Amino acid sequence: MGNLKKKDPQVYKAILDETKRENDNIELIASENFVSEEVLEAQGSALTNKYAEGYPRARWYNGCRNVDIVEDIAIERAKKLFGAEYVNVQPHSGTQANMAIYFAALKLGDTVMAMSLACGGHLSHGNPHNFSGKFYNIVPYGVNRDTEMLDYDEIARLAAEHKPKMILAGASAYPRAIDFKRFKEIADSVGAYLFVDIAHIAGLVAAGLHQSPVPYSQFVTSTTHKTMRGPRGGFIMCKEEFAKDIDMGIFPGLQGGPLMHVIAAKAVCFKEALTPGFKVYQKQIMKNAKAFSDELSKLGYRIVAGGTDTHLFLVDLSNRNMTGKDAAAVLDKVGITINKNLIPFDTRSPFVTSGIRIGTPAVTTRGMKEAEMRLIARLIDEVISDPSGDKNLKGVSGEVKKLVKKFPLYKNLIRRIEKE
Repeated sequence: MGNLKKKDPQVYKAILDETKRENDNIELIASENFVSEEVLEAQGSALTNKYAEGYPRARWYNGCRNVDIVEDIAIERAKKLFGAEYVNVQPHSGTQANMAIYFAALKLGDTVMAMSLACGGHLSHGNPHNFSGKFYNIVPYGVNRDTEMLDYDEIARLAAEHKPKMILAGASAYPRAIDFKRFKEIADSVGAYLFVDIAHIAGLVAAGLHQSPVPYSQFVTSTTHKTMRGPRGGFIMCKEEFAKDIDMGIFPGLQGGPLMHVIAAKAVCFKEALTPGFKVYQKQIMKNAKAFSDELSKLGYRIVAGGTDTHLFLVDLSNRNMTGKDAAAVLDKVGITINKNLIPFDTRSPFVTSGIRIGTPAVTTRGMKEAEMRLIARLIDEVISDPSGDKNLKGVSGEVKKLVKKFPLYKNLIRRIEKE
């Protein structure tokens, strides 16, 4: 980065400071992760220069022979990884991938059943401020008040009552395993499409640690970051019969030129996910999440839905006299990054919340295991128990610094940048 340092020191400094922040903090945001240096190299390549509207061997511009190779590689690796009939790797994000499904399968105003944001769904699953809630008739489903888990009988009842054209499964803040086979049975009972968003759990699915929706659903979308540990971007899997509609939906429907440097990084990510070590990594993510949530439970915190089957869990702070917003802010001061999050049937606003969401992909990438999760849980408890004690916060901050020093991130990269 020597050229950048000399010619644009402001941007250079911001990049260096962010790299150091990631190295010096404990990252617990469930939707974030750290990519490999190979992914960084692919994404920072000359492929960023190439406009490639269209698809391999059917581009609007000439000079696409090399980017065609890259996109083909990404597609074939994703198909092999998930056992999908058809894959489109061009969506710039998970939301744009989702938008393509809506546009391919539905007409404006059609009825869609999806998990409510308040119970763990995503903005693009029908939030009234999102395109999905503005363009379609959304019938939300949630979780059982007692178990805080999906109630498939209630979802079946709602489907029978509302006869949706499409049922959307998947979540951004639901800690338990999802039964896609059961969702398929419900969708079939009312003649609806089944669309599954696995953005959060894609890595677990790819590793065979969570039921795959691919055999059961017409459409599956995902991101390549989060548990996949790749670049920020989206992709779509579908049955072959919908391939043309999906491709047209992405281009020219929603996007112009695809980001070929990002697609190259996606290809690298898929290759990494096809290695035996990826399954070991995903298993450790799940072990870490369970150890972390169990330790917080022992410390007196209520874990939503009683625990986790995935990479994330939700903590109810109602009995701690602290909001999720305040918890996130004070933990940030000591170098622990989490996010505020609604819990089911929350009485506070989405901007304040009664809970926090914790995920383990990023700390697992650094090599941390169960012992470190239990330590971090205790550090979080120390902060929440005494959020205004300067001496306490200083002590926790010191413990965080000692811990991350044992598990360096991008160590060689930081050294190289600093030498430029």
